[in-house]
Amino acid sequence: MAALLAWLADTALAEWMRLSRWGYAAINALHVLGIALLIGAIVALDLRLLGWRQHLALRELGRLLQPVALVGLVLAMTTGSMLFLADPAGYAGMPLFRLKLVLVALGLANALLLNLGPGLAQATPRRLLVAGTLSLLLWPAVLLAGRFLAFVEE
Repeated sequence: MAALLAWLADTALAEWMRLSRWGYAAINALHVLGIALLIGAIVALDLRLLGWRQHLALRELGRLLQPVALVGLVLAMTTGSMLFLADPAGYAGMPLFRLKLVLVALGLANALLLNLGPGLAQATPRRLLVAGTLSLLLWPAVLLAGRFLAFVEE
């Protein structure tokens, strides 16, 4: 693992992330944008899964918000990977960073189990409640873990 982390740290992109003040700032801003798109879309959809605003058709709301969440996820994961390159060994050594990755994996698994299983339209009310509750717990936890990384020494 140490060899892989050292190799990542030696890439041209990693060097650019460490040395380009404006480049790092731009990638960080795009990361925040991705998170905003992801969390904003997910929270709105999760609230509907929990029964809020039931007059809104779940299938149509899902068709509107899930692509926004997906774009946010791809943007956040792409830019997050680039931010990781600024200090691969440092981040990999932080328990909080590893926790963040586990939370992301759980959030993705929750979404995939719902969408690849019954889907929004066919899921039972109980399944929607469980998926929405888990999502509302996991994704904000990912956000908090990520923000704390910048301020907590481990």
